[in-house]
Amino acid sequence: MTFAGVIARAGSQLLARLPLPWIATLSGGLAQLGWWLAKSRRNVALTNLRLCFPHKSEAEREIIARTHFRAYVQAALEHGFLWNASGERIRDYVSLHDEFEWKKFRTGDERRPIIWLCPHFIGLDSAAIRISVDTSGCSLYSEQSNPDLDAMMLAGRTRFGESKIIARTEGVKPIIRAMKSGLPFYYLPDMDFGLRDSVFVPFFGVNAATITGVSRLAKLTHAAVVPVIVTQRPNGAGYDVRFYPAFENFPSGDDVADAKTVNEFIEHRVLENIPQYLWTHKRFKTRPPGEKSVYG
Repeated sequence: MTFAGVIARAGSQLLARLPLPWIATLSGGLAQLGWWLAKSRRNVALTNLRLCFPHKSEAEREIIARTHFRAYVQAALEHGFLWNASGERIRDYVSLHDEFEWKKFRTGDERRPIIWLCPHFIGLDSAAIRISVDTSGCSLYSEQSNPDLDAMMLAGRTRFGESKIIARTEGVKPIIRAMKSGLPFYYLPDMDFGLRDSVFVPFFGVNAATITGVSRLAKLTHAAVVPVIVTQRPNGAGYDVRFYPAFENFPSGDDVADAKTVNEFIEHRVLENIPQYLWTHKRFKTRPPGEKSVYG
């Protein structure tokens, strides 16, 4: 095992032994440090917030960004718990709500493949692992350059049930096969992957390169698209994972209209809890022809 792998494994097991409220407290100090050291991520977050909420003052946006940093650091540290704790402990820490919204597509006349549409809110990994305690699913992941870290992440995410993790480099065929075998697909729809398979639609009034994979995959598999939102509770008290009603008349046959549907749903959920959205991602990295980078 590489040195980085040894350190990562030891750190993960140490964090798993700490009381979770301690991790929440520790996150406050580390987030303050990260705010000053991670200058590029700080600038990305403040730029995103300035574009999406121009009506807010700079001071208001900084408070949101600082709150986001703390929530993000806490969620990152909690991976030690999520990758090592028992299923019962994870059930106690992460609560599922409105599960009937997807379970109705597993039996009877409404039986269909399922896409769990999970935007990038803090704690999305906690939602995926909590769901895997009770049922199996499939999802994508980006392979890590260090094989030991890669193996540790895969083991942590597939400890329960028969969940399947598919590398992005494998393409769409393994996803379709997994869905047709009965595994719901845990899909993260709101990353900027460039122009390929994307359309420009507004996100808080700013054109954002938005992947059309949700509607294309739903069309190929006849899947129900069930949104999933995870919310971090205060002071290390856990997470709430809520399943929303499946999108109606989706896909519509119009990729642009479908991408707007996805972005508008995410906007509504962001407004309910602004600091917990992933503002440190360069959501507006890809620009329409002729537009300059917003992160310069």
